Amino acid sequence: MPRAVTVGLHAAIVAVTEEEPRILTVSEGAADRRLAALPFGPLDPDRHRTLELGLRVWVHEQTGMDLAYVEQLYTFGDRDRALAADGRTLLLAVAYLALVRERQVAEGHTAAWQGIYGFLPWEDRRDGEPEMLRDRIRPTLAEWVNAAPDDSVRRERRGRADITFGSGAAQWDSERVLDRYELLYEAGLVAESARDKEPAAHAVDAIRPEAGFGAPLALDHRRILATALGRLRGKLKYRPLVFELLPETFTLLQLQRTVEALVGVRLHKQNFRRLVERGSLVEGTGEIEPDTGGRPAELFRFRREVLHERPAPGVGLPGLPAGH
Repeated sequence: MPRAVTVGLHAAIVAVTEEEPRILTVSEGAADRRLAALPFGPLDPDRHRTLELGLRVWVHEQTGMDLAYVEQLYTFGDRDRALAADGRTLLLAVAYLALVRERQVAEGHTAAWQGIYGFLPWEDRRDGEPEMLRDRIRPTLAEWVNAAPDDSVRRERRGRADITFGSGAAQWDSERVLDRYELLYEAGLVAESARDKEPAAHAVDAIRPEAGFGAPLALDHRRILATALGRLRGKLKYRPLVFELLPETFTLLQLQRTVEALVGVRLHKQNFRRLVERGSLVEGTGEIEPDTGGRPAELFRFRREVLHERPAPGVGLPGLPAGH
């Protein structure tokens, strides 16, 4: 049994650049420096008056960045997945989501921006269902289901696999990011499962957790990343968080492509624009963006007044194809 508890503060810092969702990673502090990690550090009650202030201190020290929008995500502390190397200290991970516009990492810091879908490749469906989901994940999960010890467990596994990955009669739910990662972890299909010495529930010896199921992160950070992406996808519907990721002025196409990058699917152009305009989320600036690669486009800005006009001013997600 754990005899002590250490509180760690972990930041999932998200940006969208050139239509790709990105996450800021570091190498310092991780037990295995070959793996990227999210910025993190322990809570020091003598230095940090609050959890969030402590997080901001660690992020600044490791990346040189001062955060604006920050919200607490979740606290992780599974005894089987969060024991320190001494086997006696439970590591509580308090995770935060931060939204920024990507900028160059300050000199003297080793932080780096990386694509989120490099860690969670099955989540990007903008060009249809990914081949690795169709050709590898679904068949391998089917083997895991069939390897269940009895019919009851087999039915339970099949139901979870269908719901989380949109198989059978179930439709793909873009917000179930954490559920999908956790299922792959339980089935022994991600490298973190083998690293944590979880007993892989399937009986297929040929499966290699590190072979093509997304790049691992240090500690439990891919789990935190999955939590952050799922939370962000859900909140887009009722909070105008996407504007934290855009420049002060933008075209409607830039706005749509940013939402699509985060949700991982394509949206119906006209329906999206009608919803944005009907919601009074943006206003025209009277200026034109000539460098669009096509026809010049009007520039818009976020109407901050909408925050006081109604309680849930999100962009919504119109026109999602069935199963997304």
